[in-house]
Amino acid sequence: MISRRLFIAAGAAALTGAETALAQSSYPDHTMRIVVGYPAGGGVDLVARLVAEPMREALGQPVIVENRAGAAAMIAAQAVAKAGNDGHTLLMAASGEIAVNKHLYKDKMTYQPETELVPIALAGIVPCVVVVADTSPVRTPADLIAFARANKGKLSYSSSGVGNPQHLAGELMNKMAGTDVQHVPYRGSAPAVTDVAVGAVTMSFSSLAAALPLIQSGKIRAVAVTSRERMPQLPDVAPLSDAPGLAGYELLNWFAMFAPATSSPPILARLAEVMPKIAARHHGEAGGPRHRVAQHDRRRAARLHPLGIGQVRGDHSGR
Repeated sequence: MISRRLFIAAGAAALTGAETALAQSSYPDHTMRIVVGYPAGGGVDLVARLVAEPMREALGQPVIVENRAGAAAMIAAQAVAKAGNDGHTLLMAASGEIAVNKHLYKDKMTYQPETELVPIALAGIVPCVVVVADTSPVRTPADLIAFARANKGKLSYSSSGVGNPQHLAGELMNKMAGTDVQHVPYRGSAPAVTDVAVGAVTMSFSSLAAALPLIQSGKIRAVAVTSRERMPQLPDVAPLSDAPGLAGYELLNWFAMFAPATSSPPILARLAEVMPKIAARHHGEAGGPRHRVAQHDRRRAARLHPLGIGQVRGDHSGR
């Protein structure tokens, strides 16, 4: 259970002064890696790169970001779960590879998020943005649903992979609005939104980080966000919940940093001291993992209950 994992982290923070001093003086002693389960250019990758330089300043060693995309981000998560106890290999993850994949790929996962990974800091809580090609007639959430209903079974949406929040956001829309927009999984948000621009798919549920450059260049158009409020970065884009049939719709994603559960207690204590402060610079709600990761996991599980997680459509091959 996630509570057991959080107990481990909490226990690490309560070490004796001598142990903590030892950790601070000897850790880290060489280059650190932040492993990301998605290609460069997506939301998780951006967050990892934002914290890398502050980590270098705080910990005194180089920090590199390593993209190991594939298998719904499970390759990266497994690599960190099995990385050993020296604390030099960390995972920047989204909720998919931690909280959702265990329901979709129970027989295929080779790591256990609850017991093999320890949350260090919540790094961000963000909605998805729904984008269409600039040539599309869709401009608002209401337009989107009307267009999807009028073309039932003929439209498609891309996401960064099966089981991630973008995929689930699209399926939740289908379920609540009675639409039938077909899912097309990609290996990351960047290629998923690029194919919207060229017309290979009708729309995408994307991270803002991946979509914003194409929005700003005029190649794609943002027509909705999956939060209940408008995003400060897109003040003219309304929530998808404004559309008919989608009252109460909301789907948010979280990003968090994890360490192998085998990491020594002094190392976990050092990370727990440094990382929440760094994460909070980039997101006001970010902080220690004691309740934040679990809290958002419970909220999202409640919202996805209508989908019957584990029965979500699509394969996990990606593109």
